[in-house]
Amino acid sequence: MNKRLEAERIDSSTASEPIQDLREWLSRVEQMGELVRVKQPVDRDEEMSAVGYLLAKQQPSPAVLFEKAAGFEDSKIGARLLWNILGPSLKRVALTLEEPVDTPTVELIRRAKDKLKRRIPPREVSRAEAPVCQNTLTGDQIDLNQLPIPRHWPLDGGRYAGTADAVITRDPDSGYLNIGTYRMMLQGKNQVGLYMSPGKDARLHITRAWQKGEPIQVAAAWGIDPLFMMVGSQTFPKNVSEYEFAGGIKGQAIPVVRGTTTDLLLPANAELVIEGIIRPNSVKPEGPFGEFPGYYGRPEAGCPLVEVTAVHHRSNPILTNALMADYPSCEQSGFFSIVRSAKIWDDLDKLGIPGIAGVYAHPAAAGGFGVTVISLEQRYAGHAAQALALAAQCPGGAYYTKLIIAVDEDIDPTDMDQVIWAMASRCNPIDDIDILRNTWSTWLDPTQNPPEKRPYGSKALINACKDHRHLPVFSKRTTLSRQTYDKVASRWSELGLPGQIPTVRAFEEENKVVYHEVGGFEPGKQPGEE
Repeated sequence: MNKRLEAERIDSSTASEPIQDLREWLSRVEQMGELVRVKQPVDRDEEMSAVGYLLAKQQPSPAVLFEKAAGFEDSKIGARLLWNILGPSLKRVALTLEEPVDTPTVELIRRAKDKLKRRIPPREVSRAEAPVCQNTLTGDQIDLNQLPIPRHWPLDGGRYAGTADAVITRDPDSGYLNIGTYRMMLQGKNQVGLYMSPGKDARLHITRAWQKGEPIQVAAAWGIDPLFMMVGSQTFPKNVSEYEFAGGIKGQAIPVVRGTTTDLLLPANAELVIEGIIRPNSVKPEGPFGEFPGYYGRPEAGCPLVEVTAVHHRSNPILTNALMADYPSCEQSGFFSIVRSAKIWDDLDKLGIPGIAGVYAHPAAAGGFGVTVISLEQRYAGHAAQALALAAQCPGGAYYTKLIIAVDEDIDPTDMDQVIWAMASRCNPIDDIDILRNTWSTWLDPTQNPPEKRPYGSKALINACKDHRHLPVFSKRTTLSRQTYDKVASRWSELGLPGQIPTVRAFEEENKVVYHEVGGFEPGKQPGEE
């Protein structure tokens, strides 16, 4: 089946109404057969995370909802905990992006990229219309120890509530609302620590407020529609709220409710939201924490301290948890691969780079950060080098990424076997690898030693495309004819062959390869042609 027919088949799927909250999302996941409910009490310290870690290594890999935390069976709040939310499941990622669950990977990335161009501002609702305001605690009523906040790894510095979360801050200068996914460690009955890597938006907001000698308001949703985690993990322009991007993906305005102790807009359909304040220069030791590269992060160090002023929650709220680990057990890997690829592709579109056939941030590469592959049709001299440099430094791709690889349009960027083949047969290291130095990295990069080198990093730009100078004489690859492929495809089941016939990106073409742009138009005058 060719790409056009495949796209038509996907488009013909019956579209459901947009998902409104985590509970509706879970209902659909359960209908898909990708949810496990654990009714027996399970220890919140390391045992829940261990189950999530091991489930993520299964295929298919279900989400797991723990109905009871050991020791909290009689809790009035009755919180439940969700782990391996998206995990390595492309079906759950597609569902979260409001797309058919059988959408092929590159097509899913393409659709997410197009949705990122659409922005819909949030819609403010009253407290009576906001499910998260079903229960509200303030003042002495607040005791975060009543929540089964978990410990993830044996050497973690504490228990972490904010992992699969949405942290909301306001830019002190422009006033725009940012949503980010940052870790938050329990520090007391009404205190949590907030860790952010250098350069992240919330950290810039806090630093700016402190420069003015002012406190800053903060809110965090600890039980969310996974779309918020997907959007909150990305780097967007610093003058547009992630609420607008989330609305664009969902196709309708996100309902928000104004806080009671802050002036922030909170996700109205969340499971549990805290509001708080960070006073100037208020810090407390935090960490370490098992992070996305699969290693413990920096040793204990000071982090901004949030004084919690209000807690809002639905009855029997569901706390969302994201385990950071090696692949495929790192919660961010699967979804991050899709949404980060879409963001980089969208950035390249905005920069006017033509011919991009696909972008893929591989999930096995340190939580989707480490490697980006760009598939493109070379149209002019320097095209591949330009795409490499821009993908390495655009907002969606600048943070941490170490290897950026360009391949031709006949290579599926999501198929690392094809990518490695292209690197081995089209890349000449002495000519085709460049290094960028002193780029944006993270304190979590274990390769940067001594640690004071962090958060500066480096990037390798690997051109694994055919040499543009010699396209007409570049060795011709062996490919099937379209006619033969279609014939075999029509007989696949009849021949008793297993599964579905693999998709093929490149077919034999009779047309002679010529340059898109060299300098002259005269026939027979192109380098390498007769």
